[in-house]
Amino acid sequence: MEKRILIYAPAGQNAALTGKVLGMAHIDSHVCETVNELREQLALGAGALVTVEEALSASGYRMLSDYVSCQPEWSDLPVLLLTHKGGDSLMVRCAVVDLGNLTLLERPVRTVTLIAAVQAMLRARDKQYQVREANRRKDEFLASLGHELRNPLAPIRTSAKLLTQLFPHSEPAARIKDVVERQVVHLTRLVDDLLDVARITSGKIQLQRQPVVFGEVMRHVIELCMQSAIAKRIRLDQDLPGETLYLDADYARVVQIYSNILSNAIKFTPQGGQVGVRAWRDGHDMCVSIRDSGIGLDAEAIPTIFNMFEQSRTVSGQISSGLGIGLSLARQFAQMHGGSVEAYSEGAGKGSEFVIRLPLPEQTPAAAPCARAAQPARDRKGRVLVVDDNRDAADSLGELFKMENFDVGTAYDGYAAVAAATEVPPDLIVMDLGMPGMDGYEAARLIRQHPGAEHILMVALTGWGQNDARRRTLDAGFDCHLIKPVDFDDLLRLADKGRQAA
Repeated sequence: MEKRILIYAPAGQNAALTGKVLGMAHIDSHVCETVNELREQLALGAGALVTVEEALSASGYRMLSDYVSCQPEWSDLPVLLLTHKGGDSLMVRCAVVDLGNLTLLERPVRTVTLIAAVQAMLRARDKQYQVREANRRKDEFLASLGHELRNPLAPIRTSAKLLTQLFPHSEPAARIKDVVERQVVHLTRLVDDLLDVARITSGKIQLQRQPVVFGEVMRHVIELCMQSAIAKRIRLDQDLPGETLYLDADYARVVQIYSNILSNAIKFTPQGGQVGVRAWRDGHDMCVSIRDSGIGLDAEAIPTIFNMFEQSRTVSGQISSGLGIGLSLARQFAQMHGGSVEAYSEGAGKGSEFVIRLPLPEQTPAAAPCARAAQPARDRKGRVLVVDDNRDAADSLGELFKMENFDVGTAYDGYAAVAAATEVPPDLIVMDLGMPGMDGYEAARLIRQHPGAEHILMVALTGWGQNDARRRTLDAGFDCHLIKPVDFDDLLRLADKGRQAA
């Protein structure tokens, strides 16, 4: 379907003659009789479109213009427009501006000229399909990379927490734990950014909107960035509204917007510098300004810094560290919320300012629960089954549960998980998904079939965060889907629910 030529010339013999000529050259084609048929066939795929000047009525022209403007990023549909001899009509001039990858041929057209033009368009279209395939493989690679990186992060984080549990009064152990935790958080953010690139380019990101307290968002953002500011002796000034304001937003994404920009400001501010965070209400918008005393931006750099994978250069001309995707994600997430991100600078060495605008809801929503609940009490007991083919991950997480006075069982594959869960049903099962042999999905389905298993709280703990993975976990019988590395306190809260349900 994607190799064929669509022909749209509803009047006269142009369509039939063009189809006959292309058939002689063994080029597949399809004649569209109406605008609606053309729209339907374009949606099914096309190598190129051949049309005539007189066919571009108001409705046909508008449909083509809309189609061209809404193409995927990889696509640039070749359009061959056959014009009247010696003509330069308003319709043709508009088509040159609006229809993108347009080629004009003046009639009468020699057969060999038409065939050569169509074959050239098909070759160009084939290159576009190669780009699409490369993007698809890149997205699959990033998703797999994220999964593989998250798996070792989980036991690293839990082992660091175990260190302070084993030596609660040891300052060296606390310092080591803090270092490990900071680096795990940093690496996790890099992995999340990489996966967000794949999700955005494939259109798989969906905002989970809910009423969120703006002050809670900013406290979370400052907490995420404070350690890097302290390490560089950067003064972090805050001027935030005293009133309680709400956003209708995806909590995780707005935290990502502000923290990406704030961490970027800290990164490009020299030791002992200053970064200011100021927020205010401007009509129906919530405005946040993040201003730094860093290296600044040249005027010609400002339009490009939000491009994906754009690497800023330092004053010395060296490429800066990082992936070059944080600012791009921040702007795209802001735009998905109906907002914007703009950058300003008076030049190199004079600092920068980023202003983020997000719309405020027209009506004040009911009070939303805090996105991050308080630390749970420690006087709890229940039975937990931890399942992971990564033994380090399973054992370290099991040890943390034991220190919280839980009765803990571990299993290292799906078969052992089913046997353990049916022999002594636990209150909570925390199970990896991508295990060899029997994976977590199949193990969950089998466990749910056992009498009494409806009371078990089952949590999928995995490196896969895509929407289809979440859907599959729910279909398999899991209650929750958590991404590695997980905050252990989140698991403790779920363990409480499992114990209460039992």
